[in-house]
Amino acid sequence: MLDTAIKNQLQAYLGKITHDVEITASLDDSDKAHEMRAMLTEIAELSPRLAYQELNLDNERKPSFALNRAGSNMGVRFAGIPMGHEFTSLVLALLQVGGHPPKARDDVLEQIRQLEGEYLFETYISLSCQNCPEVVQALNLMSVINPNIRHVMIDGALFQDEVNVRQIMAVPTIFLNGQHFGQGRMELEEVLAKLDTGAAAREVEKIAKKETFDLLVVGGGPAGASAAIYAVRKGIRTGVIAERFGGQVLDTLGIENFISVKETEGPKLVAALEQHVKAYDVDIMSLQRASALIPGELIEVQLASGASLKAKSVVIATGARWRELNIPGEKEYRNKGVAYCPHCDGPLFKGKRVAVVGGGNSGVEAAIDLAGIVAHVTLLEFDLKLRADEVLQRKLRSLPNVTVITQAQTTEVTGDGNKVHGLRYTDRQTGASTTIELEGIFVQIGLLPNTDWLKGTVALTKHGEIEVDARGQTSVPGVFAAGDVTTVPYKQIIIAMGEGSKAALGAFDHLIRTPAPTVASEKLAA
Repeated sequence: MLDTAIKNQLQAYLGKITHDVEITASLDDSDKAHEMRAMLTEIAELSPRLAYQELNLDNERKPSFALNRAGSNMGVRFAGIPMGHEFTSLVLALLQVGGHPPKARDDVLEQIRQLEGEYLFETYISLSCQNCPEVVQALNLMSVINPNIRHVMIDGALFQDEVNVRQIMAVPTIFLNGQHFGQGRMELEEVLAKLDTGAAAREVEKIAKKETFDLLVVGGGPAGASAAIYAVRKGIRTGVIAERFGGQVLDTLGIENFISVKETEGPKLVAALEQHVKAYDVDIMSLQRASALIPGELIEVQLASGASLKAKSVVIATGARWRELNIPGEKEYRNKGVAYCPHCDGPLFKGKRVAVVGGGNSGVEAAIDLAGIVAHVTLLEFDLKLRADEVLQRKLRSLPNVTVITQAQTTEVTGDGNKVHGLRYTDRQTGASTTIELEGIFVQIGLLPNTDWLKGTVALTKHGEIEVDARGQTSVPGVFAAGDVTTVPYKQIIIAMGEGSKAALGAFDHLIRTPAPTVASEKLAA
């Protein structure tokens, strides 16, 4: 089942484990069970420290398997075959169960050990979801560190009955002790913050004690990472605050136009970016959202957590988010049939009818991907014609289960209170209103800049983008901006990186040409 190259690579990784690992499978007679047995048998043969066995456990999903350190009680289980994006989750689980130290801060590991109570996590994923491994790997790690924590990864496409009963229409979806816990990408620290209610208050106290930064970067995407690296290399005190490191790139599946890298995926690129930033003395503050910017001799950035930071200069690189339809029913049925990531959530709609709203490259690509999974795709475009590249349109027209409707203004999402059952649109030429019966709606109509927190502070365009000059300078002295949040055209990863470095250099030039704040100003700002 595993090719020779993967086996050789995996064998090298397994050479790092220091404890015996038991792989225990609970199987039935399905084809997937036979595939699982073949995969696990091959893996077990790669290391003398791995032992494979089968136990017909009535209380476990079939097919599934558990990993446990010999003589221990660890709760790491995979219900489904962790291939695709989840293969890395399997490799990391084998290493960590086998005693290889995890790549997490000591204080985070201690926080996991101190959690009291019993925790059973169930995470529903799709193998094509690039956001799911972050959650699976975080919860697996917690299960290795704390014996009171157990976690099972569940392939939603394989356990469709559970998906239907629990009305799961977006991944990853996490349940804790049978109750809904969270949805979407979550980092380890974010999971801990939800479990450890005192963590947020401790983090606010920690941030309050930080000294003034020479440069504070707001945002952890490509522009923010680039700005941080260029700034710290100038020898100035640099900090980064971000809700999640990587930003929109984490939701990007295939990247084939990043010069010098033939092809990669969003999460892989983000991991490399984060590793590069952490190689320098940059103070990274994750899970922090900026709520206000207060200009002055020292610039203050207030956070949603209640904390605030001060800096002599700031680079805003908060990126953009998915644009919403803003029609009745959209918010009510978000993650109940309304979705924004076809790669992540598409497999949950296998054999069903869906719509894609948006005829640009993203919308047409989504329709093409979904057509191979669902029963039928209806693509709705507001304009007279599709705006996607011709090569994509040709591929779309070749698909028998896709209907394209142009001049369609989507007006309402309809449902039964629990899930989507239709979409209503108006024909812009005739004025006629039509309802389409379907189970899923994928919104692909572009991005909105994350600038709500800046209104009334820096100059914005009517579209909400930050106005910047050739050096990245905004209308506020000492405040620079870069990436998708700005007026710079062509929202591309490589452009955002270049703009981030330019903004950092602009900020450094500002710093060396600006007199240092007076002692009185420092005290006043403190």
